[in-house]
Amino acid sequence: MKLALICRPLRFYGGVETATAGLLGELLRRGHQIDLLTTPEQGPCPGVTVRRLAVLRQPSVLRILSFALAARRAVADSAYDIVQSHERGLHQDVYRAGEGVHDAYLGAMGRRWAKITPHHRLVCALEKRIFRLRSARHIVAISRGGKAEIERLYGTPAERVSLIYNGIDLERFHPGNRARFGQATRDALNLGADSWVILFVGSGFERKGLRPLLEGFARVADARCQLVVAGRGNTRPYEEVARRLGIDAQVTWVGPYRDVERLYSAADVVALPAWYEPFGNVHLEALAAGVPVLTSARAGGSEVIRHGESGWVVSAPSPEAIAEGFRALRETDPGALAEAARASAEPYTCGTQADRFEALYGELKR
Repeated sequence: MKLALICRPLRFYGGVETATAGLLGELLRRGHQIDLLTTPEQGPCPGVTVRRLAVLRQPSVLRILSFALAARRAVADSAYDIVQSHERGLHQDVYRAGEGVHDAYLGAMGRRWAKITPHHRLVCALEKRIFRLRSARHIVAISRGGKAEIERLYGTPAERVSLIYNGIDLERFHPGNRARFGQATRDALNLGADSWVILFVGSGFERKGLRPLLEGFARVADARCQLVVAGRGNTRPYEEVARRLGIDAQVTWVGPYRDVERLYSAADVVALPAWYEPFGNVHLEALAAGVPVLTSARAGGSEVIRHGESGWVVSAPSPEAIAEGFRALRETDPGALAEAARASAEPYTCGTQADRFEALYGELKR
């Protein structure tokens, strides 16, 4: 098939982008012809025809709208079998709701008032057109909760919303990495060999629950506990929280980290107690690496966690609940946790994800 894939530039540190890259690679291996419609910042992408669209940079309203208009013009000029968008656009056969529902996100963050601003009004308006099937033929949700959310908020018929979980590279993220470079990574980050290391990976610190994580960590942090924070964003407010809680000496800030599999190899637990997270590939990456995950029921990735076996799911990201989860995981046999974690991730391959998309493409072409 000749596919158009509309997506922001593929980078190593974004969940939306890394999930897209895994799917893209698998579809290429299966012989599909793919045009990537993106912005000028996109670098070379082997095997893919990259169509860099002219986009206004600022303000955000013009950036979003100019990209949507440019993508609509681009697909109108070519004979694609399927147009799939991972961005909120004006025309697509398939819309993958990798960022969930913006209105629900604003509600989860206590910011419904923000819909009066031009940026949020535009994003919600684009989503409304998509989810009510005025600018898309079919919706792909990436979690059960996300599918239910779309259907509830927009009345989208259930048969027009498919659930396709993200896929993961089970070789890159593997329990064997711990023996290969776990200790070297700990040494590089000045983490003790006998430290109990909690890892947070993610950009969008507020949404992903970094503050309650710090507060929960402070409740359990003895001399052996260490927290590593990786991700893109302004860490200063959170560094101040850590100082105020008296745990600043036990928190390591590493910024965006390209070889994130090395961080997993050094971790005993990964924590992502999000306020709102459509899925969060960190869940699958950590589990595949044999690392249990403490997460929130508000994260789609919690659906792949077996509570008390491969991780811990808190109903809401409160410091008390997070601390309770850490205590429970610390008291559980690490070998059993690692084995259950890996087993939880193994069904979620890029191949399985591509199978589901190919079946959907076939249905839409008929």
